[in-house]
Amino acid sequence: MWKRLHSFAGSLRDFGGCTRHNNGASSSCQNPGGGDLDRGQRASRVNKGGPTMPFQAVRLYIQDHHVVMDNGIVQVTLSKPAGIVTGIRYDGIDNLLEVLNRETNRGYWDLHWNPPGGNGIFDVISGTSFRVVVENDEQVELSFTRMWDSSLEGKYIPLNIDKRFILLRGSSGFYSYAIYEHLQEWPGFDIGETRITFKLRKDKFQYMAIADNRQRLMPLPDDRLPGRCQALAYPEAVILVNPKLPELTGEVDDKYQYSCENKDNQVHGWICFKPPVGFWQITPSDEFRTAGPLKQNLTSHVGPTTLAMFHSSHYAGKDLVLSISPGEPWKKVFGPVFIYLNSASNGEDPLFLWEDAKMQMMAEVQSWPYSFPASEDFQKSEQRGNVCGRLLVKDRNISDDYILASGAYVGLAPPGDVGSWQTECKDYQFWTRADENGYFSIKNIRTGDYNLYAWVPGFLGDYRWDAIVNIISGCDMDMGDLVYEPPRDGPTLWEIGIPDRSAAEFYIPGPDPKFMNNLYANHPDRLALLGFPI
Repeated sequence: MWKRLHSFAGSLRDFGGCTRHNNGASSSCQNPGGGDLDRGQRASRVNKGGPTMPFQAVRLYIQDHHVVMDNGIVQVTLSKPAGIVTGIRYDGIDNLLEVLNRETNRGYWDLHWNPPGGNGIFDVISGTSFRVVVENDEQVELSFTRMWDSSLEGKYIPLNIDKRFILLRGSSGFYSYAIYEHLQEWPGFDIGETRITFKLRKDKFQYMAIADNRQRLMPLPDDRLPGRCQALAYPEAVILVNPKLPELTGEVDDKYQYSCENKDNQVHGWICFKPPVGFWQITPSDEFRTAGPLKQNLTSHVGPTTLAMFHSSHYAGKDLVLSISPGEPWKKVFGPVFIYLNSASNGEDPLFLWEDAKMQMMAEVQSWPYSFPASEDFQKSEQRGNVCGRLLVKDRNISDDYILASGAYVGLAPPGDVGSWQTECKDYQFWTRADENGYFSIKNIRTGDYNLYAWVPGFLGDYRWDAIVNIISGCDMDMGDLVYEPPRDGPTLWEIGIPDRSAAEFYIPGPDPKFMNNLYANHPDRLALLGFPI
């Protein structure tokens, strides 16, 4: 069976020159009260018939230039005070991240921004101060902040940024989230992209998985160097002419071919075969992503690189640039996301690590919103509200009766025009799908004012309920029956395709055989996956 938790053998490393922080806890700690081990954020125990060992307490080591979180399963090292992930030790591998890279180029938050009308600036977000937010046997939460003032204008984006990292007892991985804040008196800016990036060891992680039918052995980063590839129309796309894996010869590699719609982008990552170890990025909620459930974002690509994309203008350009004006206060929490690690015994099929990662993803989704983040800006379940109702369609050209909005996408997004959720970038969105009878339920909505938006597969246009939906803590709002009247000038005479925001039923010839990525040869979803507009 798979080892969803794999404790380190032997004693802990000796951290020279560091201070141990665990509030005096013993290194062999019991699980208080039998405590909460079935929660989604905890690694399940592996029971092979023998006694179950207690999980080790979380321990924190503070060094001169680094800080280390360790729970006996995974050990995470971050630079101090920058808050760059420089090392991840797991299952006997000293560092899953690329040790050949500089420490600042391993695991980091970044953004691409510009002053209004100015040139774009790429910024690996480095903290300037560090503090311990939570420290006990069950949890460590660390904060790495960079505060802005007018002396930094033009050099750094006018934001206070607070990056957080969390390690829990018994967890086979760690969490990260961040709070971005712009004060009213500060200058404006545009953000084209913000994300978390992890660059893994190329000598170990060579198999990528995004979905059940989108996974493969990947080219190596060396295969994209001059002499091994031929550049195509834009720098991200190359033909592999002399790859280290000969079977990849002649294929096109392009990171945009591994994009995924937000609604489907919940788990992706990489597998190392020797030893069999998985590195997975799990996003349990779409609420902090921008532009709604159909927005495509990057996932993983040659590097090996894995990404947690929170906002990007990819595939849309300036319409999806996040713009904050002078005099506009703004604050948003991105995440938490979960970096999940798993392993298998030698001789077992390493591809089962993908199946295990999907199960862990479902557990994380069920645990959302998490109860453990310490920031008051991350609202817990009891602070949020719920909305339910039923959506019907009124179209007399089809039926005199109301039509059930089966499978409709229904969501709450900031107030705006019909369809404005598709370019909304500043705040939070909450989406679900109606059942076959048009009933919908949206749970754990952050407090605030929203419009309710929807679209119904098979019908043209967008729906918006005109009234403002005010969510307060603890509310359970039943909106009753809502009726959508699609735009229509008369009866349908003929149509091409189905208005379902998918290109799935259209025929588009396959690519030139000279420009092929075999991952998509005869792929059932290739039209959407190859970036055709939908």
